[in-house]
Amino acid sequence: MSTAVTRGFDQLAARPYADVLILGGGINGLATFRDLAMQGVDVALAEQADFVSGASAASSHMIHGGIRYLENGEFRLVHEAVTERNGLLRTAPHYVRPLQTTIPIFSTFSGVLSAPLRFLRHGAGKPRERGAALIKIGLVIYDSFSRGGGLFGKGTVPRHTVHGRKRSLRQLPDLNPAVKYTATYWDASLHDPERLALDVLRDGRAAGGDRARAANYTAAAGTRDGRVVLRDAETGDETLFTASVIINASGPWTDLTNVALGHTTRYMGGTKGSHIVLDHPDLLAATGGRELFFENKDGRIVLIYPLKGRVLVGTTDLEHDMADPVVCTDAEVEYFIDLIGQVLPAIHVDRSDIVYRFSGVRPLPGHGDLAPGFVSRDYRIESAPLAGGAAASRATVLSLIGGKWTTFRASAEHLADRALALLAHPRRRSTKGVPIGGGHGFPTTERARQQWIALHAVDLAPARVATLLDRYGTVAAAIGDAIALDPDDAPLAHAPGYSSGELRHLAATEDVRHLEDMLLRRTSIAFTGGATPEAAREVAEAIAPVLGWDDARVTAEVERAMIHVHAAEPEWVEASSR
Repeated sequence: MSTAVTRGFDQLAARPYADVLILGGGINGLATFRDLAMQGVDVALAEQADFVSGASAASSHMIHGGIRYLENGEFRLVHEAVTERNGLLRTAPHYVRPLQTTIPIFSTFSGVLSAPLRFLRHGAGKPRERGAALIKIGLVIYDSFSRGGGLFGKGTVPRHTVHGRKRSLRQLPDLNPAVKYTATYWDASLHDPERLALDVLRDGRAAGGDRARAANYTAAAGTRDGRVVLRDAETGDETLFTASVIINASGPWTDLTNVALGHTTRYMGGTKGSHIVLDHPDLLAATGGRELFFENKDGRIVLIYPLKGRVLVGTTDLEHDMADPVVCTDAEVEYFIDLIGQVLPAIHVDRSDIVYRFSGVRPLPGHGDLAPGFVSRDYRIESAPLAGGAAASRATVLSLIGGKWTTFRASAEHLADRALALLAHPRRRSTKGVPIGGGHGFPTTERARQQWIALHAVDLAPARVATLLDRYGTVAAAIGDAIALDPDDAPLAHAPGYSSGELRHLAATEDVRHLEDMLLRRTSIAFTGGATPEAAREVAEAIAPVLGWDDARVTAEVERAMIHVHAAEPEWVEASSR
């Protein structure tokens, strides 16, 4: 079987112009791509690495209203985030699901004169532990923003509850017995961030046809005569691309992208956040199926969160220089293990339980001496002319500063509206309420789910169809058809739950260029700790016919993928740099 995959770069080079060129293939860039494509705009997108491989791949897997943003008085952001959270529960129910969240509280009145009403003092003073009274105030305010949201398709979300020590320990018996109260409220989980982003990309391409093109592994390397130099990151091939509007949606790399465009900026001041994933049945059981969300002694917000049969623990909030490697340090690992012991002291955790680490840089605005926890999570758009070329014909560069997973649709709408105004192009439709990818027609009741499975269990067993539905939403129908037509489809021995035909279909249709694209972003193999060298080779051999890899390339891809899978670990970074 010869390769059937066309490089996105080749599509851009074949027609090197568009009304809008988006630089950055994280969730904000992809959502803007989708929005503009839905308006009939000729739009192109270039991402220097793989889609969703930067900041968007390092999230805490949550879609949340941002209760902690009340601390800084960011009421507009909280209202928008709650609205967008509730919208995603309806438009992307295959990946965004209600999440019960519990805050363990160890005091009654601590912090009443400080956070979370910290906006009254503009962030002054040292962090203090939030007491029950203060958290109660914050949750009452939060509930007021959530009214009318429809978390379960109804008119309102469930209100928060506060329980005393005895009831708290009945519900969560492994909690630290020193707990005085627990406060429980509802937000939403994001089970597969990368796959949701790929759905957004797929929808954009479908909406725009040949007027919506996207390329991964394609970098903005400079400007020449008022055009952007796009370079294939693998081959070094270049093309000069012309656009009337250029949207810089490259997240924490925004300033670096602007330098490549000939414009020095100092917009960004991102902070690093790391996470670990543990395979620990006792810890998983101790969560009671809910997220534990609390503040550590140093003021950092911490979460312990059951996901995919594993437990996700995060996150840190540390200043970071983009010139340095983004790694989950040993000190951060010790920090995570220590905080688990503070909240769940009977649960023993050590490094051997860690199956995956990841780390990323939040695309926050520059913030001077302000502590990371006080930096606004809101976003804004900056505008400047593209350097070079005749003044009358210069493109406008719009830079997105900030942005977060929860509000990606809203920030994309703002970016799209700015671009539409520059193009004098009317908005045809809103993206509000538009289902995303496998959320189209997704069965949200058990009866509807069983009906969907029975309808599509023609060439595949019902259990297999159920797995695909959980993994891809209703996109599973097309994937199931492709598996049924693959004569060589077979279960993978080292990647349980996946089959060779399934992975070949993903490789052929989802812009896979390297093995790590498959392990880290098209599947959950790495996240759950399954990306062993044996599994990596088995996956590489399965997709090699589609991508045209020979035996030497398979071996090289396995070696490369192992470095990328362990990229957040300092020892791997050191070894790979030798």
